Amino acid sequence: MKLTQIPREKTISKEDFRRKYVQPQKPVVIEKLIEDWPAYKKWDLDYIEKIAGDKTVPLYDDRPISSKYKFNEPHTHMKMADYIELLKAGPTNYRVFLYNLLKESPGLQKDFRYPDIGLRFLKQLPMLFFGGENSSVFMHYDIDYANILHFHFHGKKQCILFPPSESKHLYKVPHALIAREDIDFDNPDYQKFPVLKKAKGYITELKHGETLYMPEGYWHHMTYLTAGFSMSLRATPRTLTNFSKAVYNLIFMRHFDNYMRKLRGQKWIDYKNEQAIKRTHKKHEVSR
Repeated sequence: MKLTQIPREKTISKEDFRRKYVQPQKPVVIEKLIEDWPAYKKWDLDYIEKIAGDKTVPLYDDRPISSKYKFNEPHTHMKMADYIELLKAGPTNYRVFLYNLLKESPGLQKDFRYPDIGLRFLKQLPMLFFGGENSSVFMHYDIDYANILHFHFHGKKQCILFPPSESKHLYKVPHALIAREDIDFDNPDYQKFPVLKKAKGYITELKHGETLYMPEGYWHHMTYLTAGFSMSLRATPRTLTNFSKAVYNLIFMRHFDNYMRKLRGQKWIDYKNEQAIKRTHKKHEVSR
């Protein structure tokens, strides 16, 4: 695919960050933003197991979205200690997604601080994401159109991003925040998904302690190259247009989708996946 390496900065001032990346809405990796956090030295899988091993966490795997589950409903639950031992044992598809571990284990809140980087952060506690080696998160964008600082800990993680302008090339599923789940963004099937050839995006590999800035509405696909975890801080959308999109998604779209799943079951899921191909090919006059 047409993927450009995401720019990197060792350190950056608030003014330069806003001018070079936030205002033009371009991604960047900041390599040393959090070296003064206690978390930079302390946070790894062993530490999380010690601090929060007794907590029960929601788990997700790579099964296709179906009418059986509501929006962001977990597939199973497990004690954090058992889950981390599973991560250490080898590859697993189980992931922890959008988990408020810092609320469950308040001691962790002393290990981070909100960076003075020129973003207006939402002050709810940050969410954590865990994944096993080779596990991945399907291509999606976030429901609230937030500007995101994504901090990675323990191991390596590949991140593929596309700006909102590339939605027309990504086989977006209607009434959802995702692309077709059967697209392998590491090795796309251009016979089945020919419009992907036109998509222009970004790629990077995050290591422990590095920070990825994802502008609002950016598509992202994450693959854990090794077992590890990340934390995200969110900032409000800058424009009224994106704020309105976030309100629509939160108040109407997800509830409408859950209602239709309940009403029509798997037929609704299948219809949306078919429409993702039909609508994309129609826009680009692709005959099948």
